Amino acid sequence: MKVLLVSDTHGRDENFEKVLEMEKPDFLCHMGDLEGSEDYIRVIADCPLAMVAGNNDFWSDLNPEVTFDLAGHRIFMTHGHYYSVHSDYDRLKSAGYRNGANIILFGHIHRPVLEAEGDVIIANPGSLSYPRQEQRRPSYMVMDLERGKVPKIELKFL
Repeated sequence: MKVLLVSDTHGRDENFEKVLEMEKPDFLCHMGDLEGSEDYIRVIADCPLAMVAGNNDFWSDLNPEVTFDLAGHRIFMTHGHYYSVHSDYDRLKSAGYRNGANIILFGHIHRPVLEAEGDVIIANPGSLSYPRQEQRRPSYMVMDLERGKVPKIELKFL
């Protein structure tokens, strides 16, 4: 199963539209800061999806975090602003472990992160609209999920 991981689009959906067209995912995970684009994203995604509210999603009815199963994997997804992710990932990891997740997804910092700790993967796709990492290239991730196999995650840039 091909899962598209995006975050921090901030209502600027041009790059998101390009990525959707290029990747054609089976499932979409958006880690928040959609800034009013939730309904638009639901329409154009053309696949099942999960989205969470970020710190800039003031009037959103999205949950701040979700936990769900996908292709035999348990995913904990949040924007990250309630977990002090600018300083470290300890609180985020604890929340993921409490929810039994083997994949922890977050956004907020606008920089890609991909770490493995034992059997648990922690990933942040960065931002498609306001990247903050070196060279400031819009980024996203594609995750290949198969039941009984270790997830494969690839960081990609526009």
